[in-house]
Amino acid sequence: MTLIQPSLSPFAVHRSNSRTVGRKYQSVVIMVLISLFLLGGIASRLAYLQLVQGERNQQLAENNRIRLIPKPPIRGNIFDRKGRVLASYRLSHSVFVWPMVLRQEQWPQTRKRLSQILKIPDAEIQKRLEQAGYNSPYLLRIARGVTPAQVTALAEYSNELQGIEVDIDALRYYPHGQLSAHVLGYTGELDYEELQRRKPDGYRLGDVVGKMGVEKSYEHLLRGEWGGQQVEVDGAGRVVRVLGQKQAQAGKPIHITIDIDVQKAAEAALGDRKGAVVAIDPNTGAVLAMVSRPTFDPNIFSTRITSETWRKLQGRGNPFINRAMRGFPPASTFKVVTASAGMESGRYSPKTVLQTYPYLYVGGHAFGEWNRAGFGPMGFVGAMAWSSNTFFGQIGRGVGGKTL
Repeated sequence: MTLIQPSLSPFAVHRSNSRTVGRKYQSVVIMVLISLFLLGGIASRLAYLQLVQGERNQQLAENNRIRLIPKPPIRGNIFDRKGRVLASYRLSHSVFVWPMVLRQEQWPQTRKRLSQILKIPDAEIQKRLEQAGYNSPYLLRIARGVTPAQVTALAEYSNELQGIEVDIDALRYYPHGQLSAHVLGYTGELDYEELQRRKPDGYRLGDVVGKMGVEKSYEHLLRGEWGGQQVEVDGAGRVVRVLGQKQAQAGKPIHITIDIDVQKAAEAALGDRKGAVVAIDPNTGAVLAMVSRPTFDPNIFSTRITSETWRKLQGRGNPFINRAMRGFPPASTFKVVTASAGMESGRYSPKTVLQTYPYLYVGGHAFGEWNRAGFGPMGFVGAMAWSSNTFFGQIGRGVGGKTL
């Protein structure tokens, strides 16, 4: 028996091919529509980025490519009366950060690594970044006087430490250590509160300023003037070229009347006893030596000082008090000033005679004679010889505080 395979009619074959072509056509249409939708979204996003945020993104790109590198000035030297150095500088390594290089959420990991290497609390680094602002284009110093071992560690972890720079920095240096510490004073970084007061004078966060003594009194001369560079960097942060620069101007040198040799002799004479010694040239009034005990080494402030170290320093007999000027009331030594002011004012003559009393009330306070009785009428010579409090109290009240 011959089996005959049923054949499809031409119509049946045509219908089958039509369905296949229809499905393929629908798939193509759907794919085209999806592609157009995606392309439309991309085009819209590109248009938004270019037209709406174009200026901002261009600025961000420029910020990541062009950086401002501030160059701090070298602080002026301090010399004694014979030109010998009392305060200078030494070169060391400091660590800086670029706040704007990383997004704010990227900084925690970098801070953690820096904290481990530099032995600085993570919270302290975070505080400095927040005070400077995460969009700040300026280098921010976070550590001074770092050790060679720390510099090596920073280089080893450089892939994890984007936005970190290690550079040569000038640290204040006192070659004689404690010698004349209360006269010279010391330097330290501006804190945030100080910065708010000094911003109008061109100071920025992390600037080093005089905190005491000559360093503070002559800050305006010693500080110098900032310089800087505008540089272009590549993707790895390496400098490609310098676009512009301004040289930093060193601070002016200061010469003071202290004589190192006299100062050393005075300090040796006082030894470790609590007190003060002052040596003055009787012909000119120049201060040749000024010693106060206990004292401190101002070099410790040239690098980061911890809160614990600061507390220990404060607790050792108040070493920051200059006892030659503030440790004790002037007492009877001020009677020389009062006598001079009285006669120079013209209100009293060298022959003036005043009655002295057991007590003299000034501003509601009683100031008595040391003999509790008074000395009767006397002039300047007798009052000075007997150290009369009520005589000079009357002179001082007569000329007034402004004249004194």
